[in-house]
Amino acid sequence: MRFIKKLYDWVLHWAETPYAVPALFILAFTESSFFPVPPDVLLITLAISIPKRSFRYAAICAVGSVLGGILGYSIGLYGYETLGRPIVEFYHGQDIMNAIKIRYDQYGFLGILIAAITPIPYKVFTIASGVFEFDFWSFLVASVIGRSTRFFVVAGLIWKFGPAIKGFIDRYFNLLSYIFIILLAGGFVLIKYVF
Repeated sequence: MRFIKKLYDWVLHWAETPYAVPALFILAFTESSFFPVPPDVLLITLAISIPKRSFRYAAICAVGSVLGGILGYSIGLYGYETLGRPIVEFYHGQDIMNAIKIRYDQYGFLGILIAAITPIPYKVFTIASGVFEFDFWSFLVASVIGRSTRFFVVAGLIWKFGPAIKGFIDRYFNLLSYIFIILLAGGFVLIKYVF
């Protein structure tokens, strides 16, 4: 947990700099195609610092994430062997890619939507969508709906409950980290058995 806590603190430090909003955009963009740290932590911190801007931060996060998803799709479509395969292998996602391929035509839209909302690794789905040449417009619609839902729900909770959420996160950080890891692992299992 020490490494995760350091990573959490590193992401949070951006909230105290003049680069917080660009950092949020960049974090959301990169997380959708290759970077392991989700932007939610910085989104939560920024939204808590100025609750009335929660939805603005969610919009920045959603736009960055969808654009990053388009990059992931492009990596899969045009550069899978060079860029995509190493990313997928880094996340041990080759079995997931194989499972996705089997059911992508039937459940591709739903899979992208679920990955965009939940802790399931969205980046694997963005790359897979390009590799399997999933309809780009369906991919884009699923990504916009899913990522917007995810980030606007977070923003809405903070707008409603404010700083109490941060205290809760700080108090139960280790427990929440374990829950997140379980959900992430569960996401991989879900993909393996559903797809």
